[in-house]
Amino acid sequence: SRWKTRVSSGWKSTPGLFGVLAALEYASVNLVVAVLIWAMVYPMMIAVDLGSLKAVGQRPKGLVITLAINWLIKPFTMAALAVLFFNHVFAGLIDPERAPEYIAGLILLGAAPCTAMVLVWSQLTKGDPNYTLVQVSVNDLIMVVAFAPIVAFLLGVTDISVPWETLILSVVLYIVIPLIAGLMTRQALIAKGGEAAVTAFTARIKPASVVGLLITVVLLFGFQGPVILAQPLLIALIAVPIIIQSYGIFALGYGWAYLWAVPHRVAAPCALIGTSNFFELAVAVAIGLFGLNSGAALATVVGVLVEVPVMLSLVAIANRTRERFPE
Repeated sequence: SRWKTRVSSGWKSTPGLFGVLAALEYASVNLVVAVLIWAMVYPMMIAVDLGSLKAVGQRPKGLVITLAINWLIKPFTMAALAVLFFNHVFAGLIDPERAPEYIAGLILLGAAPCTAMVLVWSQLTKGDPNYTLVQVSVNDLIMVVAFAPIVAFLLGVTDISVPWETLILSVVLYIVIPLIAGLMTRQALIAKGGEAAVTAFTARIKPASVVGLLITVVLLFGFQGPVILAQPLLIALIAVPIIIQSYGIFALGYGWAYLWAVPHRVAAPCALIGTSNFFELAVAVAIGLFGLNSGAALATVVGVLVEVPVMLSLVAIANRTRERFPE
């Protein structure tokens, strides 16, 4: 009880700061979070190599699996699981008025395939770095045109109103502008010192991405703190469909690659890309569409918490089954 008292008293001393930060917004976009998201996304976009797209036709199977799962399967299975659990299975355990927001947050997670962290998962499974980069590049380009329509469609199917202006603004802010900036930066670096200059530059700015992520998580916990402390069961309930989705999508992609005899250096990353989420984008859009204190923002934060341990377990599975795939 003493610990709870100290937490409560400490929490009451900080709401003023979080309130000020929450008020810094324009057109439903929180400016502080926007800067932090840019700090996370910009280094990822520098890694996008349009030149690598020329090699897509040489080994298409891994890319076909990635794109089919990311854009034709994953968003819809996540939406189905969200509706199943929050409109039916968990209906008696949650506030029914907040259920649509939790569903919306999970839809945003499911419709945002991973970008930068895929390179980490690929490295941990000894994946083909060049092929992984091709997959990331194609995904990012598709995301520019496909993310908003898919999200709008799924929100409409679940009877959640779609603020199109905010959704499109979020796509422009968090995908289009960082992608253009990343491509321009990459071109300038290559002109100056080739791929070595790109690698050196991204290594220097990568800490900014990590710091941006940490501060964003702290802020989101600050905005959502009372809910998280008061309702740990709710956090666990939100995590259930995310975990089921993660393991199910991995099994589908990994099994598909196995049946197609895709080499493990391509099979593991292509399965992990479909499993992981671009949670930076999901968090930003959830805040823009529904607000900092919304159930949608909370659901995306839970996605951040769940992703790392789940992905590490999947990396372990991929590494233990390496010998079952062709070299």
